[in-house]
Amino acid sequence: MAVAATTKTKRPAPSAKAKAALEPVRDAERTRQALLGAAEIEFSTKGFAGARVDVIADQAAANKRMLYYYFGSKEELYLAVLERAYGAMRKAERELNLTNLAPLVAIKTLVEFKFDYCEKNQQIIALLAGENMLGAAYLKRSRRLRDMNLSLVDVIRTVLDAGVAKGEIKPGIDPLHLYISMSALSYFYFSNSATLSVAFARSLGSPAERRLRRAHAVDVIMAYVKAL
Repeated sequence: MAVAATTKTKRPAPSAKAKAALEPVRDAERTRQALLGAAEIEFSTKGFAGARVDVIADQAAANKRMLYYYFGSKEELYLAVLERAYGAMRKAERELNLTNLAPLVAIKTLVEFKFDYCEKNQQIIALLAGENMLGAAYLKRSRRLRDMNLSLVDVIRTVLDAGVAKGEIKPGIDPLHLYISMSALSYFYFSNSATLSVAFARSLGSPAERRLRRAHAVDVIMAYVKAL
């Protein structure tokens, strides 16, 4: 019995008018992202108090009127920058697909990721250090942050439970404290590398030292989580 061939209906190409209508939306998003990028640099290098909105606008090839139109105030812009930084980190962590990996492989992958992410995004380390000095005053206002972070803790809990069930990971590990330890092994190293290098007369920021530190971070966490 012959089967009738199916044909896919082609969607008509967007008209010139439709394309023109989309341009303001695209331009608005480009401007918004440019402002966020410039603001991240300004806030991370000068802190919230020292950052200037006119500098941010100039660096984004925009003006202060546009900055206030998109974000309302310096405070709201700063919070948007913080949420963007956390959102980018959480997105990159989700893309690791940790629950699809063997439990111990997943833990090792996350430790290595945390180190590599800190190394490549030291600007964010400075940004978060500044917010910590403010007592997380602005992050407390975020409606998005808690949900972003709790989803990661749930993923780690799933990985740990799978490892315990296989007899590979010891029971009783708190997923949040495990993540804090992973983060600390990388965050502290990069945020304090300059002063530690001077204090101990050792170039801790060199590529060789970074490789050594990365391997050390993996060894510490893996030794902790593995079942005896």
